[in-house]
Amino acid sequence: MRALVSVSDKAGLVGFVKGLEACGWEIIATGGTQKLLEQNGVKTIGISEVTGFPEICDGRVKTLHPKVHGGLLARRDIPEHMATLKENGIETIDLVCVNLYPFRQTIAKEGVTMEDAVENIDIGGPSMLRSAAKNWESVTVVCDPADYDRVLGEICENGNTSRETRLELSAKAYTHTAEYDSCIATYMRAQAGLSEKLFLEFEEKQGLRYGENPHQAAKFYKTVGETVPFSLATAVQLNGKELSYNNIQDANAALNIVREFTEPFCVGLKHMNPCGSAVGKDVVEAWQKTYEGDKTSIFGGIVAFNREVNLEVAQLLKPIFLEIIMAPSFAPDALEFLSTKKNLRLLQVDMTLPVPAQRMYVSVNGGLLVQNQDIETKPVVAEMCVTAAKPTAKQLEDLAFAWRIVKHVKSNAIVVAKDGMTYGVGAGQMNRIGSAEIALKQASATLGGNMEGLVLASDGFFPFDDCVALAAEYGIKAIVQPGGSIRDEDSVKKADENGITMLMTGERHFKH
Repeated sequence: MRALVSVSDKAGLVGFVKGLEACGWEIIATGGTQKLLEQNGVKTIGISEVTGFPEICDGRVKTLHPKVHGGLLARRDIPEHMATLKENGIETIDLVCVNLYPFRQTIAKEGVTMEDAVENIDIGGPSMLRSAAKNWESVTVVCDPADYDRVLGEICENGNTSRETRLELSAKAYTHTAEYDSCIATYMRAQAGLSEKLFLEFEEKQGLRYGENPHQAAKFYKTVGETVPFSLATAVQLNGKELSYNNIQDANAALNIVREFTEPFCVGLKHMNPCGSAVGKDVVEAWQKTYEGDKTSIFGGIVAFNREVNLEVAQLLKPIFLEIIMAPSFAPDALEFLSTKKNLRLLQVDMTLPVPAQRMYVSVNGGLLVQNQDIETKPVVAEMCVTAAKPTAKQLEDLAFAWRIVKHVKSNAIVVAKDGMTYGVGAGQMNRIGSAEIALKQASATLGGNMEGLVLASDGFFPFDDCVALAAEYGIKAIVQPGGSIRDEDSVKKADENGITMLMTGERHFKH
């Protein structure tokens, strides 16, 4: 029995090959792999001894030879194949252990050149993997060091791997080469400026009990080879039961809001919309203001902080029924205190700023929508004012806060806020006046009718002046909206009639 070994990742290799050698296998090896094995006392046959041809072109050509691929591809159950091997002096190869040049790691390096990238495109390795995987009935193909112990165990016990193992390893090898080629194709197409094809790589992070509803199957996949902050794919769950499909959707929406703020901040969220949010001098004040903004809707919701959760805020959170609490860290005593609620999910999330540019993907029937994430938020400044009444410093501060929140509310979206906290949120209505009515009524109820100092933010322009008129009825004196309607002047006129300062950012934030 003969094994061909040629790897870039040499972790665990020596022990694996020594085990094969102890079981009576001959070892064929290439270049650096052969050198490592020889240094560790493993007797090897150089690839040039097999092919009768030297490695050429700086190692670009060494295994692309009939004596390699004939030995891998020949079917042992077809006499003609075996006769052909004998006539041409080719011996069978029964195991291939190959992993590929580190292309993904190379292109991830800062300042990598295209020349460096191209030199890390493996040719012989994928060819050997594919040949061995095709002939899985007779050949064992190993591309992952995690499989060494399993393969060696079967060989030592039975003389060879089982048919079931070879089939599984074949599928794994084809998956490996497919992912490798996809990564190369994506890189090379980007260099060539081509975009009509899209290659995505995801791997299963966890199975889910069900999807949005119990009759829907679901899984959670994470992107391959990419680690970004504010991601549930890399979050560490410290307590509680397993996340559900809806938990993941809601928690992701909460994290998108948290990343807007550098000052101590808290958001409470239900059904992918904020039901309360606030900045504070610390996490305790941020939570207290968030909770005061809407004590009803937070029941069964998600809470996210951008600062460590300490014991003081943990003691305020624990009496409330919550699904998830997220933060960059939990103080040990806070974690111990909250963990007594066995079902409460506690997630530690990397919240490192700044957030890199990312794309988002939404499936539709028969297709996929792709867009850049809405990460950047234009600062709200006095120069955006379009009315006679000009904003005070306090109004600008609250408008900037409300603008960052309304961006993450389902359209049509209206947010009413003051003192760095939300008092009313109108989300997802079919017309903007409907959302405004919800947000303003909620704020009025929370504040007992005292609407002094409140500001209003709208994610899209006002098609008519009715939202401004309604805001005036509730005593709103400052509004921020994108502008861009053919009836903008109607809204400006209505604002001027009511002494309202209105700012137009020139940038909308629809969220469907």
